[in-house]
Amino acid sequence: MLDADFFRRWMTAAAASVDREADRLTALDSPIGDADHGSNLQRGFAAVAATLEKEAPGTPGAVLVLAGRQLISTVGGASGPLYGTLLRRTGKALGDGAEVSREQLAEALRTGVDAVRTLGGAAPGDKTMIDALVPAVDALGDSFAAARAAAGEGAAATTPLQARKGRASYLGERSIGHQDPGATSAALLVAALEEAAGE
Repeated sequence: MLDADFFRRWMTAAAASVDREADRLTALDSPIGDADHGSNLQRGFAAVAATLEKEAPGTPGAVLVLAGRQLISTVGGASGPLYGTLLRRTGKALGDGAEVSREQLAEALRTGVDAVRTLGGAAPGDKTMIDALVPAVDALGDSFAAARAAAGEGAAATTPLQARKGRASYLGERSIGHQDPGATSAALLVAALEEAAGE
């Protein structure tokens, strides 16, 4: 069973991972976006980690709702609202339980991903974070490792796609051949789950 400590570890691991990979995320964003994806997420997740150090929400849901709220208020561009919505809706779907199972997390995360799809209007194949998140949620019922692998494969598979949503879609065919930065950061978030589980 996964408690509030597990979810704090997840957010802390995600913050450390985004911090390490910020330059790569920005490099990916440079040819097809505003070249600020890494720095924006770095600022947002650092704020999440700092907030969770000061406040200690007692339930898994409360940890994610707080983290989501923090991202919405500190991250510029589209990624703040999208990641904030993902975590907040997942947290709300988890409810007030002190512990949740991996299966319950997978179900709640699917609710969060659906909310992101509604907000951004993106579907799998549109070259967005959805391309990493949907396969990750599908695989999470098996294991955290399976979810990480699925997210990584989903992110890599965005390279040959033409972007149909977001800033990159303005480039048309010139977006082909670049891995999507949002899918890449989403894969980092999923990989941090496996790290938090110590798998």
